[in-house]
Amino acid sequence: MATVEHCLFCFEALSANLEKRTPMTLYQVQSSWTAYPKGLDEEEDEEQPELESSDSSPPSDNESGKPLSSVPAPRNPILERLFSSSSGSSTPASSSSSSLSPSTNNTTPSSSSTSFVPIGLHPRRTSQRSSNITESPLFITWNTISPSSSKSLRGCIGTFEPQPLSSGLSSYALTSALSDHRFNPITLRELPTLEVSVTLLTDFENAKDPMDWELGVHGIRISFYARNKRYGACYLPDVAPEQGWDKEETVVSLMRKAGWGGKREKWSEVGDLKVVRFQGMAESAGWEEYKQWQDWVKKGEPKNN
Repeated sequence: MATVEHCLFCFEALSANLEKRTPMTLYQVQSSWTAYPKGLDEEEDEEQPELESSDSSPPSDNESGKPLSSVPAPRNPILERLFSSSSGSSTPASSSSSSLSPSTNNTTPSSSSTSFVPIGLHPRRTSQRSSNITESPLFITWNTISPSSSKSLRGCIGTFEPQPLSSGLSSYALTSALSDHRFNPITLRELPTLEVSVTLLTDFENAKDPMDWELGVHGIRISFYARNKRYGACYLPDVAPEQGWDKEETVVSLMRKAGWGGKREKWSEVGDLKVVRFQGMAESAGWEEYKQWQDWVKKGEPKNN
């Protein structure tokens, strides 16, 4: 299934493209996310009640009495190793580069400092651990989030052909953001308003009939003939539930999306209507989450002398 790292990698690919810089690789994103202190501040605030002190003098920040600002921040050996190893070799400028493909057999050693130990994921996460999938059909969806938290589609493109995630995610992140013909290309100033959703597709099956699939479980891909022309389109698994459609409404809407202009009640009369059902759990991340992680990564980068 898709993971938070996949979403961060898509944001990294788009942000780097618009800022005209070299992006991190998927392997670097995955390794840094393993070390990222997810939820550390929130957990400490919840578990440690505020203590009242009878001493009117300001409390010291540590046992030595020195303010924390004067104490050097702990170094992150994982980030140092990642960036030092990548700096010694040339990295292609293309955001779809797969020069450092992720290895599913390697484990990242944890830091000796608790500041860099993962202590939990966001409660809404569908993926609790990094995925071992390295190749998959995929779709990348960009949404604009309004001040009232409502979503509006900003771009969505994918493929049913298996793609190496190290290159396919970044490639389709850019394609869906910049080349969806329904929208203008996403601009740099839009990034803070965006959310990205990654769906890795699995379990493709030929449906027995147009209704042989389950709402909320399956996405569907249809193909049919009408007026001597072949039509085709697909919806991801979360589309129908989000819109509140039943199965027939979903199929008709999908036929409209494909370009069919017939009467609604005539939908079942088109020629050679075929339905392929599939599954895929989406994972999403917003710009704020990406920015917080990116700022943390930058703090851990080795400084150039």
